[in-house]
Amino acid sequence: MTSEPRWATARRGGVYLLVSLFTGVVTVLTLPLLCVPRLARLWAGAHRDRAGRMLATASTAPPPIRRLWAEPAPGRTLRALLWLPVNAVTGLLFGLPALLCVGNIVVAVIATSLWWAFTPAERPRLFVDVAVTGWTTALALGPLQMIILSFVGSVAFAPLARAHARICVAVLARSTNDQLAERVAELTRTRADVLDAHGAELRRIERDLHDGTQARLVAIAMRLAVARQAFDDDPRDDAFVARLLRDAHEGIEAAMTELREVIRTVYPPILADRGLDGALSAVAAGCAVPTRLDIGPIERVPAAMEAVVYFAVAEALTNVTKHSRATTARVRVGRTADRLTVAVTDDGIGGADDRRGTGLAGIRRRVLALDGTVAVDSPAGGPTTITMELPCGW
Repeated sequence: MTSEPRWATARRGGVYLLVSLFTGVVTVLTLPLLCVPRLARLWAGAHRDRAGRMLATASTAPPPIRRLWAEPAPGRTLRALLWLPVNAVTGLLFGLPALLCVGNIVVAVIATSLWWAFTPAERPRLFVDVAVTGWTTALALGPLQMIILSFVGSVAFAPLARAHARICVAVLARSTNDQLAERVAELTRTRADVLDAHGAELRRIERDLHDGTQARLVAIAMRLAVARQAFDDDPRDDAFVARLLRDAHEGIEAAMTELREVIRTVYPPILADRGLDGALSAVAAGCAVPTRLDIGPIERVPAAMEAVVYFAVAEALTNVTKHSRATTARVRVGRTADRLTVAVTDDGIGGADDRRGTGLAGIRRRVLALDGTVAVDSPAGGPTTITMELPCGW
């Protein structure tokens, strides 16, 4: 907030306080309905979201709304129910001064310009009890009241809003046990995804070997058996035997090619030969969109993480080529302490969404499997940035 002009900070604080007053009144009027646990959690989550934005701290950001409907830990429900009376009290306590300040500024504006439109008994009053009876009073006291109250608002709104937000965060902050329970649930879910993906990958490898390599090897074995039988029957038929051996040799080369392709999908040989730097350089060089690669000092990372980064970057650049209409792309890889950060950026049209089958879901599954995080920033019109963070202090 420190980077904002004072008027913008005051305006944001004033809006926050007025909304808090409104929600406090709503809480009082609908208290029996809001005592339903799920509604209480939803109501508390919305306030926690507002407070987090007001304080501009990522640590206070709430879970997505859809997760608020999941069966929660008992502590979260109790905190949500506790927030109802706290919200009613703090909303009125912090919101009424803002309403009085803004309301009297509006009264001053009306009194300054439209005092003559009221009957003598209904004419507006400035500074609580000074009736506006003429232009002298209106032009002298009206602007003065606006200036004083505007100054009060510019000074007081932001601190009051932050104070209310801190109370909200303090009441609704998750306990250590709740955070641990959510972390365990997240790891359990990602582990299930990994097991499913692992099973699907094993079945794919089995199909590739069974339908491809094994079929070729069986055909080669049959050709060699026929060649052997033909040689035993008539050793002079060199042309027929030579043709069978030639077919068998070609079949062996094709089978070896397929086998290398299968092995490459399990663990790319280029990672073992050239390391992560060389593998990513090859991926960037092979992308149809001109790609700049920036790799900082990352030392050595676990093989499983190298494979995840390699496949994730390859998939991301494939998405750039297929969907982004980009003219340039950039891959940045760096390490800070025990966190490996990978960012893939393009200057395309944006609008990337992992719900549309663009490969982002697969990237997310790979990264989450190693307890990492994926953030996608892709506004309409671009640019698109996919940021992956993985723990490498194993």
